[in-house]
Amino acid sequence: MSASRWLACAVLSAFCVLRASSLDTFVAAVYEHAVILPSSTLLPVSHSEALALMNRNLDLLEGAIVAAAKQGAHIIVTPEDGIYGMHFTRDTIYPYLEDIPDPQVNWIPCDNADR
Repeated sequence: MSASRWLACAVLSAFCVLRASSLDTFVAAVYEHAVILPSSTLLPVSHSEALALMNRNLDLLEGAIVAAAKQGAHIIVTPEDGIYGMHFTRDTIYPYLEDIPDPQVNWIPCDNADR
């Protein structure tokens, strides 16, 4: 095999490998933000106030996710506690939580939210 033919095969092989591997790539974005918290995380808030705070944080996350997607991100990593924050006690985190029915209970919360 001549050197030029070998070089052409090597270039073609490299191109095929790079082309195939590029199909398995993605663009990722990582987002951090200052979580909107109640004035004191040591005092419990009402469930409605907790939902309002989480919705404000979700609005911030949604804006960041949309902006990242517009810039070509395929996957966006958000903060683990980006919706409700941290530094809570068992009592003060309770208003942020949802009740999950026992599997034995015949109830779908989305279908009957007032139950």
